[in-house]
Amino acid sequence: MLVLLLLAMLTACAAVPQDLSGKMFTFPQETNTAHVRLTTSRQEFRAVTACLRFFTDLSRNYGLFSLATPSLANDFLIFKEAGNNETDVHINNQKVDFRGQNYNLNTWHSICSTWDSVSGLAQLWVNGKPSSRKFVSSGSKINGPIIIVLGQEQDSHGGGFDINQSFVGMMSDVHMWDRALTPCEIQNYMEHLSFTSGNVLSWRALEFQTIGRVLTEDKQLICY
Repeated sequence: MLVLLLLAMLTACAAVPQDLSGKMFTFPQETNTAHVRLTTSRQEFRAVTACLRFFTDLSRNYGLFSLATPSLANDFLIFKEAGNNETDVHINNQKVDFRGQNYNLNTWHSICSTWDSVSGLAQLWVNGKPSSRKFVSSGSKINGPIIIVLGQEQDSHGGGFDINQSFVGMMSDVHMWDRALTPCEIQNYMEHLSFTSGNVLSWRALEFQTIGRVLTEDKQLICY
């Protein structure tokens, strides 16, 4: 009974929103277990914008933002392909490739992806630069129960992790909205200007659980 009470208390603590301003998640090693699970009460989306910042020296494949439902493991996924210039966005298990972005290693990058079910168009922004708008999936929606994961790419609902697709590095400023942000709103996020926090996920009030070796640390900034 005592063990069950302690587990319930730990779960309750993990669900309390935390202001992570000035913080980052550190994923220090390759594993097929360590990840951060993000919590939201929203379970249906007809449009999405997800933004985050990341720092890594990986040159292989890795997942950046993984949203799965019981029927679709890649209901909304941002996935970095090996090499420097291609990122995949998956919506409703359908993939579109974005090429031509430059990802230097060992530096902070800001990335946002948008999708709207009416037009079916997705777009990727990297360090303030937009991609071409490309068709991926229209007339459908993302419908829960959803599980959102950082640090791993889900091949099943809440699992199916592959060590060779795990993220190693730092991640910060994760936000998600239930609409496609305008270019000006995305630029404000990219340039660290004033912007409205995500109404689905907000780094300033984030409900999350860390599983395995993931650290919550002060964000490392360059001093001049």
